[in-house]
Amino acid sequence: MREKRFKLFADYFQFYLQDEGSKGIKGESWTPEAHQRRLALERCAFAVMTARNMDVPVIVRLYQDQPEIDLAAWDHIVEFSIDVPSGRLVVAGCTDSFPQAERIELEKGSYRVRVCQAGLDEISDDGLDGKDHYLVQTWRGTFMQVNIIKQYSEE
Repeated sequence: MREKRFKLFADYFQFYLQDEGSKGIKGESWTPEAHQRRLALERCAFAVMTARNMDVPVIVRLYQDQPEIDLAAWDHIVEFSIDVPSGRLVVAGCTDSFPQAERIELEKGSYRVRVCQAGLDEISDDGLDGKDHYLVQTWRGTFMQVNIIKQYSEE
């Protein structure tokens, strides 16, 4: 397993991972379904909805095989697939400079992705501080439909 840690500015309550050649996430990708799953998705890119529009901690882990998951440790978990034809995955906040954003090198191809979110209820009243954190797990795999494993409810 390889791991990279980030502190991303989640302006507009989101951050991105995308293939270097992707045009990214379109505004119309944020459908009501995408809001429910806290994820906007294109073939080669995805955006994760965050609990704050401040700097948030994000860990990206690359695995050889599908990792186990502790359901009790997370508020929201969603799995899906993306293609990475360039072999370079860009990790960025919504308004970060794309040319200066960090890249993760990986083999070209299709990947399964699991996004886990925790601490979503632990945000200060002013929305500036919080204990929210995000884990992105990836491994080689064939295409799969979006699957919400654990649904977060703001109620």
